[in-house]
Amino acid sequence: MTTDPRPATSPSGLVLPITPLAEPGKEMPVVVRSPRRTKPPKHWIDLSIEERVDAVKEMGLPGFRAKQISEHVFVHHDLDPQNWTDLPKAVRGQVAEAWFPELLTEVSRQSCDNGTTVKTLWRLHGGSLVESVLMHYPATRHNSARTTLCISSQAGCGMACPFCATGQGGIQRNMATSEIVAQVLAADRLLESGAVPGAGRVSNIVFMGMGEPMANYKAVLAAMRTFIAPAPHGIGMSARGITISTVGLIPRIKALTEEGIPATLAVSLHAPDDELRDELIPANKRWKVDALLDAAWEYARTTGRRVSIEYALMRDINDQADRAAVLARQIRRRGDWTWAHVNLIPLNPTPGSRWTASRPEDQDAFVATLERWKIPVTVRDTRGKEIDGACGQLAARGRAEGVGV
Repeated sequence: MTTDPRPATSPSGLVLPITPLAEPGKEMPVVVRSPRRTKPPKHWIDLSIEERVDAVKEMGLPGFRAKQISEHVFVHHDLDPQNWTDLPKAVRGQVAEAWFPELLTEVSRQSCDNGTTVKTLWRLHGGSLVESVLMHYPATRHNSARTTLCISSQAGCGMACPFCATGQGGIQRNMATSEIVAQVLAADRLLESGAVPGAGRVSNIVFMGMGEPMANYKAVLAAMRTFIAPAPHGIGMSARGITISTVGLIPRIKALTEEGIPATLAVSLHAPDDELRDELIPANKRWKVDALLDAAWEYARTTGRRVSIEYALMRDINDQADRAAVLARQIRRRGDWTWAHVNLIPLNPTPGSRWTASRPEDQDAFVATLERWKIPVTVRDTRGKEIDGACGQLAARGRAEGVGV
């Protein structure tokens, strides 16, 4: 029995890959609901301000100790009560046992870019591995210095994108709010030690590490609120310094729109047409491009924050100038007030993957096409190529070496 050859173009006339992007018979399912696996015991970070006061009172301590403890956590970035000399020694042990279980254990750390990029592999409660990446960008003539932390929100990912190392590994579990926040506290401790030349505290947080943030919405939203809560009850950063990325879980985008938090929404689009995006982003079979961009436009209209359209350029797959024109039309027909910015990402190849970065001339043609349509576009300054830089590569190697699950 023979099968018909795969069409070379989509119904809209765009080039399609000759062979399926996911190996036939080995496609992974999209998993929106994470498996219910063991999370760490509830941590001080997981409590509301009121719950923290109640917690110390239940231990027989005066209410002001709650603010004192939070100051150690969110101002001094110290999660070890044994270091807190302003608490009685006996109380330190009680507090540690009750509210400070171990959250993250550092497995390995790699750096490159003259020490300004640091990637850390963490082991969570239960043995799952996650990654965070700290990137310091010195000041230039046109931009002030900034220090960005890329954090994970899940151990693994259930979105099954075939070009992504994390997606290829599947989902293990959601991270707790405390585990998400602890990545930022650990980064600030590292910065305070002087390990990253010229860097101060974390100024920007991007949910672009392992996992689909919108699939762990409740914990991610609580983490965002902790980031922006004034010290000492939270980290006290600006919501405008937070970016939350999604492949396009539309109900969660709509929910975030209603929260009133002026963070930046980043949509991992990677293709402007459903025919190709169905393969690159399997969740697109449920939430199509038009509906996704409508939701993104509504987010921009409601919050006044420009949406970032993330687009990883993949050689001979999605990097044609014709696709750039389709993308431009999709953006422009929803409004010409620069509601969206296209962030092109030179692909970090995954070991064993069929994908690699676009040819320079194809990338240039893609950029030029968007610019002709007056679409704001930049090419991301890629970091970490020397240190298993693509999301999930370090964790995959760690699992192979038996340091986590």
